[in-house]
Amino acid sequence: MKQLFVHCTRNVTQSSLLEDGVLTEFSVERSEGTSLVGNIYLGRVVNVLPGMQAAFVDIGLPKNAFLYVDDVLHPHLDRQPKTKPSIAELLKPGDRRVVQIMKEPLGGKGARITTHYSLPGRCLVYMPHADYVGVSKKIEQEHERARLKGLAEELRETGEGLILRTNAEGESRESLARDLEGLRNVWRHISERGAGAEAPAELHRDFGLVQRTVRDVFKPDMEALIVDDERAYRDARAYLRQAAPHLEHRVRLHAEAAPLYEHYGIKSQIDRAFQRRVTLGSGGYLVIDHTEALTVIDVNTGRYTGAIDLEETVFQTNLEAAAEIARLLRLRDIGGIVIVDFIDMTDEEHRRRVVDRIEDTMRLDRTKCQVVGWTRLGLLEITRKKTRADLMSYFYETCIACKGTGRTYVR
Repeated sequence: MKQLFVHCTRNVTQSSLLEDGVLTEFSVERSEGTSLVGNIYLGRVVNVLPGMQAAFVDIGLPKNAFLYVDDVLHPHLDRQPKTKPSIAELLKPGDRRVVQIMKEPLGGKGARITTHYSLPGRCLVYMPHADYVGVSKKIEQEHERARLKGLAEELRETGEGLILRTNAEGESRESLARDLEGLRNVWRHISERGAGAEAPAELHRDFGLVQRTVRDVFKPDMEALIVDDERAYRDARAYLRQAAPHLEHRVRLHAEAAPLYEHYGIKSQIDRAFQRRVTLGSGGYLVIDHTEALTVIDVNTGRYTGAIDLEETVFQTNLEAAAEIARLLRLRDIGGIVIVDFIDMTDEEHRRRVVDRIEDTMRLDRTKCQVVGWTRLGLLEITRKKTRADLMSYFYETCIACKGTGRTYVR
């Protein structure tokens, strides 16, 4: 059973996905700092750096955005030159370019931008200049993949690119055509605004958290979307009325006396998931530490002593930890490099099964993940695409006494 919850206050909006009562996805957005990923701007090239094959572009944010040469070339690999040109041949200072944010400003770095524009709808992603059709890997049946690809080829115009999302599975031609036409209209509006604007200027802003959640997360296999705010409730129903009318009746307004997250036990799960030390059901535990370059996770047996032998105890702990780690990466939206120090295993079959478990659980993640493999020191290396600041930054700030080290000087 899957249920989606949206909790709104004056300053913060939160969304949570529960699967069989277990929290698997969590998002939060402050009203004064909405997400920038997906926003489209008319930018002005400030610097071109051939040595870095990149340019810095003023899009109106405090820091100039970073544009790499690959994000200037044609999005279809077959349409790119065999030898990559210098960025100086493609851009010069003062040039105006329409760009889209693909990665938010993080730390001291500006936003990462691209000219490979993409506009997500409920069933498909519209790419005005990509000139290809793709189908989500999560749609596994070959006959359905072929059907959707055929429909997309019929619907798209010359030069357009389309990606069929997981939500497109089973949808009719009319539904896909309606979604596509809506996205085409958005792109026409962006193009018209860009033609008459002075750089830098914002041309398009993606949905806020509530509508993004309804668009990207709420699927036909979900029992309900429960909201505790009247305005968010109306917005969710209005979007579904246009995009997926058969799902509108599943949106419910929370009417219980107890607050939404406490009534459904979500608050306690969030509190547990964001601790440095996370206890496993068997009695083992994880220790999660964040550094500037990567996230490190240590697996320990804790109180779990097993019932057969040491190797089996270690294997069962690691197997349980693998599934929990994949869930926490998704839940905490941890991106970048992740290093996991599992308890040492001597059996190669056990090592393989631990990797299989973490990969199986990661297939549920909407963000691109990859298990790179075991290092020579027996650590498991994982990567997960990072587009926004880690959710930990919404709940915690660096201690002014220890500056984040966890230690203070003893005189």
